[in-house]
Amino acid sequence: MSASRSTGTTDAIGPDEDPERAPAAIPGSRLLAALLDGMDAALCAFDAQGTITHWNREAERILGWSAAEAVGRRGFAGWAVRSADAGDVQGRLLAVMDAPGRQVHEFALLRKDGGRVLVRTQSSGVRGADGKPAGVYCAFSEVHAQIDLERSIALSEALFEDASWGVVLVDVDLRPTVVNAYAARALGGGRTRLLGRPLGELVVQGVEDLEAALQHVLAEGSPTAPAELWVTLRTAEGDRRRCWRSGFLRLASPLAEEPVPLGVGWLFRDVTAAKLAEQDAARLRFRANQLHRAARQAAECEDPMEAATTSLDFALAGFADHVVVDLLEDLSGGERLVRAASTPSDAPGPCLAVSGGPFPVRYGTEHPAVQAVERAGTVRAAAPAGADREWAVERQWPEGAVHSLCAVLRSRGRTLGVVTFLRTASRSAFERTDAAYAESVASRVASAVDLARLARLAARGDGS
Repeated sequence: MSASRSTGTTDAIGPDEDPERAPAAIPGSRLLAALLDGMDAALCAFDAQGTITHWNREAERILGWSAAEAVGRRGFAGWAVRSADAGDVQGRLLAVMDAPGRQVHEFALLRKDGGRVLVRTQSSGVRGADGKPAGVYCAFSEVHAQIDLERSIALSEALFEDASWGVVLVDVDLRPTVVNAYAARALGGGRTRLLGRPLGELVVQGVEDLEAALQHVLAEGSPTAPAELWVTLRTAEGDRRRCWRSGFLRLASPLAEEPVPLGVGWLFRDVTAAKLAEQDAARLRFRANQLHRAARQAAECEDPMEAATTSLDFALAGFADHVVVDLLEDLSGGERLVRAASTPSDAPGPCLAVSGGPFPVRYGTEHPAVQAVERAGTVRAAAPAGADREWAVERQWPEGAVHSLCAVLRSRGRTLGVVTFLRTASRSAFERTDAAYAESVASRVASAVDLARLARLAARGDGS
């Protein structure tokens, strides 16, 4: 404060400028008054004898005493502090003149209406031109407001250090400006390396949904509930699909008269494991229900082969696009696989028995169905990239099939044939859990096929 000038007209003009053309400088006393009254913290100043020389509007707001009532008083005794505390408060404040740096104290002051308020002060000595102590300035605020500020700062620091969820600040151009440690690990990069980069460089798939959510928050405000976003990240180990449960907060400047968006605070947590577990549980429940319905429906079929195809119709729902049944038959050249039932090759439809004579299918030794019969186990296969159509045609499967799962049909210790489930490119490849389900279906189909053979043999009079 001692550095402010009473007039700044001379200082505002450069050595080579025309005084008549130069703008008039703001008088130093008015500039100082404007600065003091514009402060967010309450401020007062004392001279070397303890007389109040400055008192801003925030001090008036907190204690109720105007500058006209406060300036000129000697200390706080008798008006802004209890008499019993006045000596201690005055001594601690004026002692700052002879101490280096700033000192922090807490005092109970009196409002003009008689109420008490606990304030936290930061005081520092002021020295004159001769270097001797000339007074004290004291900035203070209500303790609860100061504690709220400290809590906000502490919360921000904790969130941006090592919180147990990701925190990303995104500017209005949808580029990260602050990233905490959790978010950096989730996005696959260092905290500084991710800053300023477009989200499309970090997220391979799902970035459109993420950017749409951020733009909606900037335009409409914070959503009322978290959202779950599926994204695919490109990492050194390959693409990873993750599910992030995300919350969004629109950030606005507290210094602007009107709310001006600074960006979006994006908080998220990786819930991929939990979502996959939920999906697996839902899939198991659905498949168990399908097996139950298939068993009840098959029990009403008089023809065992109809019961077999009925079971396959129920199994196809949500599992595969096509199914093919090949059975082992004794022909002149020995046991050969013969096409017994299949779904339509050109469009979705029910599994129906194939009409016609027992002509063997022309499978090579490397055909997955042949391998399943030889191993008496399940075989999974997929078409190589770029050879989808040829792969299906060569194996005598419906065009468009790119994933296959062949489950062997066994009953009473004998191999009866193989059932092949097929998926098109719109579905993912078969997994181990899919193989377990296919084997469950195959065991029911095998029982129905075995029963049909026994009925056929009995009708011929050949015995079992």
